[in-house]
Amino acid sequence: MTAEAIQISNLLTTTLGFAVYLIGAEINARVAALRQFNIPEPVTGGLLASGFLLLAYLVFDVQLNFALEGRDFLLVVFFAGIGLNARFSDLISGGKPLFLLLILTLATIIVQNVIGAAGAVTFGYPLQAGVLFGSAALIGGHGTAIAWAPEVANATGLAGATELGVAVATLGLVLAALVGGPVARILIEGRGLTPARPDEEHTVGVPDSPDEPASRIDHLTIMRVLLYLNIAIIFGYMLGEAITAAGLKLPLFVPCLIMGIVIANLRDLLFPKAPPVARTPSLALISEFSLGAFLAMSLMSLQLWTIAELGLAIVVIMAAQTLFAVAFVLWVLFPIMGGNYRAAVLAAGFGGFALGATPTAIANMTAVTKRYGPSPIAFIVLPLVSAFFVDIANAIVIQTIVSF
Repeated sequence: MTAEAIQISNLLTTTLGFAVYLIGAEINARVAALRQFNIPEPVTGGLLASGFLLLAYLVFDVQLNFALEGRDFLLVVFFAGIGLNARFSDLISGGKPLFLLLILTLATIIVQNVIGAAGAVTFGYPLQAGVLFGSAALIGGHGTAIAWAPEVANATGLAGATELGVAVATLGLVLAALVGGPVARILIEGRGLTPARPDEEHTVGVPDSPDEPASRIDHLTIMRVLLYLNIAIIFGYMLGEAITAAGLKLPLFVPCLIMGIVIANLRDLLFPKAPPVARTPSLALISEFSLGAFLAMSLMSLQLWTIAELGLAIVVIMAAQTLFAVAFVLWVLFPIMGGNYRAAVLAAGFGGFALGATPTAIANMTAVTKRYGPSPIAFIVLPLVSAFFVDIANAIVIQTIVSF
């Protein structure tokens, strides 16, 4: 029997997303364990909401389908803000961490697909379906899984390839939202790590115990930030059209991130005495709001019932992927990235990125830095790897396996 599908409009979806975010914040304020393990507020609310929707599906045979255009725009706003915060000096100083993180990401893509292929064969799936239990759905996320599922189906005749990829990506997103914060807590508190420069401004989010006066956020600073975010997005759309015309395919947030970087650095060069926009509490606040609302809507719209349909296979394979991700960030990524506070923040982000998506990774890092202190370069390095390099590397590996 097919569940009754109810379409939720974009306005109502966004409104519910705000409510879910606030519910998560209220729960986190009351449950100390969630704060201690750095679980982001939108994760708490979003997973609770998706649990209620799962109950409605199972008990009342009702399925809610959310319009997500507003959510997707918030992601563009967030990445434009990341670009506005990026200084060319940060990009230069972040060169070595960027290169190391790229190599570690490539290694993760390969191992994820080895685990996925082994699990697929074990449970009677074609070997090529391993990419849907691996990097196509995990590091790649829902979009990559949906894009590659038809290729897997054509190569193997596997029925339900798209549903398989979506289910793995859905569970991966849930796990990604839960592992990053505890990993960072183990590293930071276990080793007594502190920020190299605790006086630096937060790039995303206002700290839980801010020392700065609240007057630093007012109507003028908010309006100034919104103006430059809009400018970055407008030019980002134009750059995106040019990139598409050149035959390349990139998510819209990538050109908006690029234009944010260009505009912020040109502004500092041409108008050095102008009121600041980058590294301001106002931009940090808007960035946190955009990311949090995006993540709340993403998690509340998860169709968790798709996971149950895969039974034991998805439980075993995803348990193996999660154990690998946690072990990798603790014993490989963290020491290679320097074994310092920034490495711990990146470990939290990478835990979210390896199993879920870039927004989940940034949310994990935001929860950590709000509690323990800023790490601006971490917020530049990880999005650059995930935005520019991963899709290309992932596509090469996936195509090689599917064509095997």
